[in-house]
Amino acid sequence: MKKAKIGNQNRHNLAFSFLLICAVIMLFPFVWMILSAFKTSVDVYAYPPRWIPSRWSWDNFSRVFEMIPFLRYYLNSTLTSVIQTALQIVISILGAYSLVHLRWPGQRFMATVMRSSMFVPMVVTMIPMYLLIASLGLLDSYAGIILPQINTAFTTFLLMSYFSSIPKDMIDAAQLDGCGPFGVMMRVVIPNTKGAIATATLFSFLGNWKSYTWPLIATTKEEYRTLPIGLRYLMQESSSEYQVMMAASVMTILPVLILFIFFEKQLVRSITLTGMKT
Repeated sequence: MKKAKIGNQNRHNLAFSFLLICAVIMLFPFVWMILSAFKTSVDVYAYPPRWIPSRWSWDNFSRVFEMIPFLRYYLNSTLTSVIQTALQIVISILGAYSLVHLRWPGQRFMATVMRSSMFVPMVVTMIPMYLLIASLGLLDSYAGIILPQINTAFTTFLLMSYFSSIPKDMIDAAQLDGCGPFGVMMRVVIPNTKGAIATATLFSFLGNWKSYTWPLIATTKEEYRTLPIGLRYLMQESSSEYQVMMAASVMTILPVLILFIFFEKQLVRSITLTGMKT
């Protein structure tokens, strides 16, 4: 019995050590980026590499705003990402609810079409989407960036997996109390899947925030460029100033970190309850 406990403890220690090593490997680039953002050019190119800056400098952050209109890019990314995420979540909630808890003609066919669209790469739809946006006169506009990306099958199917876990008895009870389809969705489905919606919101915002290809295609004017495009131009302007690029990268990931802090509990809870019936 004692040997079995010792064996289990050794396995736990081994697993913990392995996970700790993986965590260090994953965090290494992130920590290096933050430290490099405060380094001088001498520290960045020092050999052997210098972890801690010899002098903590905030000049790198001000240099970012001098080289490119970073604030404008920041506002553009914030505006487009927030609106895209809000529209994606609303459309995905409505689509997932209708596919799981409603019955209408062509329901299975629509679900199959949406599922199939997940296997179509963006390069296939890029040209038709560009021609459509151009014909509508939406190039070089916020609408041209936002509208083509508001419908995502992945988010819809992610929410469908959680909506289907709600017991049918709860739906029937709400209908007996006089709730219509919209009332059932607002009073039963959404309150019981807040964790899943938070997870979908986080994934959607992250995807929209780092989107590069479509905003690059849909815009040619500097006033509509988003952060990923702006960082590309910054790389051209500061190719030898590694510390400036790191400072811009630190400021770029801040909204994602803030969003994760707010949705962390819901995210962990949704992952924990994945596959569990309530």
